[in-house]
This record gives sequence, C-alpha cells and structure tokens, in this order.
Amino acid sequence: MRRIYVIGTADTKGAELRFLAQAIAAGGGAPVIVDVGIGTPSIAPDVVAAQVAAHGAPGLLALQDRGAAVCAMAEAFMRFITTRDDIAGLIGIGGSGGTAIVTAGMRTLAIGVPKLMVSTLASGDTSPYVGVSDIVMMPSITDLAGLNRISRGVLGRAAAAITAMAGVSPPPAGDRPAIGMTMFGVTTPAVTQVLERLGSTVEGMVFHATGTGGRTMEALVDSGFLEGVIDLTTTEVADLLCGGVLPAGPDRLDCIARTKMPYVGSVGACDMVNFWAPGTVPDRYKDRLFHRHNANVTLMRTNAEDNAAIGAWIAAKLNRCEGPVHVLLPGAGVSALDVEGGAFFDPAADAALFDALQKGLQPTASRRVTRLPLHINDPAFADSVVAAYRQMTA
Repeated sequence: MRRIYVIGTADTKGAELRFLAQAIAAGGGAPVIVDVGIGTPSIAPDVVAAQVAAHGAPGLLALQDRGAAVCAMAEAFMRFITTRDDIAGLIGIGGSGGTAIVTAGMRTLAIGVPKLMVSTLASGDTSPYVGVSDIVMMPSITDLAGLNRISRGVLGRAAAAITAMAGVSPPPAGDRPAIGMTMFGVTTPAVTQVLERLGSTVEGMVFHATGTGGRTMEALVDSGFLEGVIDLTTTEVADLLCGGVLPAGPDRLDCIARTKMPYVGSVGACDMVNFWAPGTVPDRYKDRLFHRHNANVTLMRTNAEDNAAIGAWIAAKLNRCEGPVHVLLPGAGVSALDVEGGAFFDPAADAALFDALQKGLQPTASRRVTRLPLHINDPAFADSVVAAYRQMTA
C-alpha cells in the first residue's frame, strides 16, 4: 500500500497532525504520522521520533540546544525518508524548526513525488526550504498552536490537496529522449532554432538561466529525468564569479561529470552579469559598462579579466567529465547585445573568454572544443549545435 506521510513535531503539533491524518483518511488516503519532534509526543504517532533519530547522530534526542537538535533531526529525517518505498505523498506542518526539518527530507525525494508543506514561513522567502524541488508551500495563516476555525480550514484544504495529488498517476515518460537546454532572453533565438531542428526526435526542456534554472536542470540530470544536455547559456557562471544576483552554485556542471551525460555546451550570455536596480551594483564596478535591461535589472558587461576567469572555470569543470563533451564557441558574439553595434559588443573581451576556455580544456577522444566564426544566434550556429549533439548520441 502506498501511503501519505504526515510529518511534524508531535510534542507541539500533535492535535494538528491527528486532524490532518483523519482528514486524509476521510478523503480516501492512507495516512502515516511521522514524529520528528524532540520532546514527549502528545499523540501516538505511527512512526516515533526514535525511529527517525536512529538514522542520525547518536544522542540526537538528548540534545538540549534547540538549533543543534533541529539540524540533527533534519539530517536524520533526510536519511529516514529515503529508506521508505511506500510513499504516495508527503505533507508537513511546522513553524521555523519543523519547516526546516520536513523540507530537508522533502528535497531529497525525486521531482514528481507530491510534497506539501503547511508553514508559518510560507509567505516570505521560501527558497531556503524549496530549493530546486517541487515542494508546494502553503501559508498556515495562524500559528500552528492548536486547532481553531482558521487552522481547521487550512489543514482541511491541505489534506484534500495532498490526497488529490497523491492520487494522480504520473504521465507516461514517452519514447523520446528528454534534453535539458539553458536559455536567456538574449540567447532565445539560438535555443529556439536548435529545438526546431531537433524537432520531434527529442523532448526539449528549456530552463531560464537565472541560477535557479540551472540548478533545477542539473537536479533533473542527477535524478535521471534527462538523457542529454545542450547548455548554450552558461551566464550563471558569470554571476557566480563576479558577484551577480543570478549565480550558479559552485557545483555547476558537476552533475555532467557524475552522470557522464552527453553534453553540448557554449558560453551564451557570458558577456553580462546581472544586478537588480542600479543602486544594487557594488561600488567596485562603478566604472564598468552597464545596460538597463528593465527597471529592476541592470546588466554589467564582463571585461577581458572576468571572461578569462569564466573560461578557465568552465574548462576546469569539463575536464572532469568522462562522457561525451563538445563546447562550441561563437566567435562573432555570445548574446543579442554582443553584436556589432550592440551595447556589449567587445571582440577583445570575447577573445579572452574563448582563449581561456580553449587553452584550459584538455581534449580527449570524447571531449573537444570548436571555435566558429558565427554569432550564437546565427542559424548556422544552431546547425552546428544540432550536428554535434547528433554525432555524440548516434
């Protein structure tokens, strides 16, 4: 039987957990209450805290420091939940501590497993809790400190939602390989043309290269959802190295090395670093070239020094890849702004990027770099990208 896991701290949220479980059962679901609290539970959970804590550090339940206990229980719950093979869905409730514990475990599970977190923190910045997973955050409205006319309504709707989500069968995967692609507004023509040329032979999944987009794509690589990557827009590396607001994580490209995934890459939009309104640009960049993308986004042109660092960083990452890798360098420009007459046209800065990447990448029978006298948005560049991908996956 596949069951809906109802998770929270049964010492402080026992009544709410029981209410949720009853509502799920009334809706046709099979609930199992999991206690991730440290204190004495006020109800009898199906899985006691000691069972969860057994997956963590010794003495976890004896910790007196609340912060240390929350961190330790989060680690234990992450390990515990990955051992379960009967999960139809997860629903958690909590304040700051409970939310940190439950969502840590939720993030370890594959995208597509229903996950709903009812939290007092759901109306603020939820990125530390959601990450690049598909957790649904639902505001609790009142604090989760006993049942009342508001909390009963919220929890009732949450129970109905997770029961419905758990009952939805996943769609068939299909017989076309799923390919991850990265895109920015300034590289949209390139990605669109590649998709058109690949046609119905693949199922293209495009990710906006805003930091979160790249991390999401790479999480899908690690989860086995993707069978290849066409990473034309590596601008997140520019933000990472130059302090922009849309950075990749330091582990960008590591998933390609881990999985040996077929990889065609480029340096799309590495001519720019993203900041918010002009006042958010660090003082050290006051003499740089800027372009106002809109009222909230300010783009800074990378210079030759920045680009040399970006090229070397990408090359070092790809040197760890043993699977098929082909990097295509668009010698005539890397974005819609980096074109003759454009705001960021700077062939010398681009040359520093290309030279560093070409010099740093160690060629092998399966790893190569090709420099083309084309703009990244030229149709002929898309032709080359598609040819490179088809060659490595033939």
